[in-house]
Amino acid sequence: MGSNPTLSAISKEVIRQRQEVGRSFTIGSAFVMRRSKLLGVAGTCALLAGGVFGSFVINATGQRRQSTTHASICGNPKIPCQTSVTFPPNDLPFRVPKEAVIVDTKPFYAIILKSTASENAGCDVFIPESDRLAAQMLFPDHKVFSSRCDDPENLFYLDLKPRKITNISEGHRIMAVYAGTTLAEANRMLAAVKVTGKFPGANIRRMRTGFNGT
Repeated sequence: MGSNPTLSAISKEVIRQRQEVGRSFTIGSAFVMRRSKLLGVAGTCALLAGGVFGSFVINATGQRRQSTTHASICGNPKIPCQTSVTFPPNDLPFRVPKEAVIVDTKPFYAIILKSTASENAGCDVFIPESDRLAAQMLFPDHKVFSSRCDDPENLFYLDLKPRKITNISEGHRIMAVYAGTTLAEANRMLAAVKVTGKFPGANIRRMRTGFNGT
C-alpha cells in the first residue's frame, strides 16, 4: 500500500522477469539449432562464444541488437574461401567472420541459368546437382550455385530489383553463375553464357544472399 509495493506485487514482477529471460533463452537456443547444420560443430561453438544468447536477451529487454555483417562473395571456385563456415557444394560461399551472428552479403550480380517454380513444393523440388556440376565445367572461374530449400537452415537469395526486393527462395529454385560486383562484369558473363547456346533464358540479376538469422 502507499509508496511501498506489496509482497504479491514483488512476486509477480520476479515471475515476469524470469519469464522474459526464459523466452530469450528459448529463442537463442532455436537459432543455434537452426544454424548448426550449416555451421558444423566449430561454427556452432563460435556462435555461442560470440554471444548469440546474450544478443537475444538484449533484444527481449528492448536494447540494441547486434549489427548485420555484410560479407563478400567467394566467386572463384578455384580460390579457397577464407570463411568460418563450411558451405555445401551447391551454395554460393562468402566470407563469414568467426564472431558473426547475423550475416548477409554485399550486393552482387549473377546470371540465372535455370529456374523452376517451387511454391508449395517444400524442399523436394530443386535443380539436380548433376546439372549444376555440368554448368560448373563450362565456367570454371565463376562459381555456379543452386538453391535447395527456403527453410532457415539454408541460404536465402534476394532479387534486388530497384523498386521491389523479392525473396527468390520463397517461390523458385534457381541455378545461377556468379557474375561479379559490377554491371559491366555481368554483361561480359552473360555474353559468355549465351555463347554456349545451352541456356536460352539466361538473364542478369542483382542479388544478395545470407543467413536467415532471426
